[in-house]
Amino acid sequence: MTTLIVLVVIALAAYFVLSTYNRLVTARNAFKNAFAQIDVQLTRRYDLIPNLVETVKGYIRHERETLEAVIQARNTAVAGLKVAASDPANAAAVAQLSGAEAQLGGALGRLFALAEAYPDLKANQNMMQLSEELTSTENKVAFARQAYNDAVMTYNNAREMAPSNIVANMFAFGPAQLLDIAKPEAREAPKVSFS
Repeated sequence: MTTLIVLVVIALAAYFVLSTYNRLVTARNAFKNAFAQIDVQLTRRYDLIPNLVETVKGYIRHERETLEAVIQARNTAVAGLKVAASDPANAAAVAQLSGAEAQLGGALGRLFALAEAYPDLKANQNMMQLSEELTSTENKVAFARQAYNDAVMTYNNAREMAPSNIVANMFAFGPAQLLDIAKPEAREAPKVSFS
């Protein structure tokens, strides 16, 4: 009888460990998939920026520093996205991407503020189309970021709550990093209305 009780206890413990492990893997895969959606939208955004800069360049040649700042911020964000996309579970890489995104948002905001002073640029058909596409992409990035952050919260809750935290520690399930913008003033999408 004692042997049977021991076997039942071992079987229940094994079931607990396996089911908890599988839940943690499912949650980790969910936030990695959510990050892949961010990757798609940010890549689209980064692809639009050089076209935007080329369109603006003809009108504001003497504002070279602003244009260079946008391109530099874009390149930094692209590099940050590549690192974070290779391992969305790397909290440092996701935090670095958040910082790069904040810089890019600030640079784009300065570019659009500057562009407001040029009526011909505001009326340019290519500029209006790029602005509309960028606004649409910004909205998609915001939705993808929210879905990712929700998946990260679910994963982090699963790995931190007792008793699943025991299994998470046994199998080295590390914390996931929320994708957030570091600077409060950069939390708003750049204003791209040229009406």
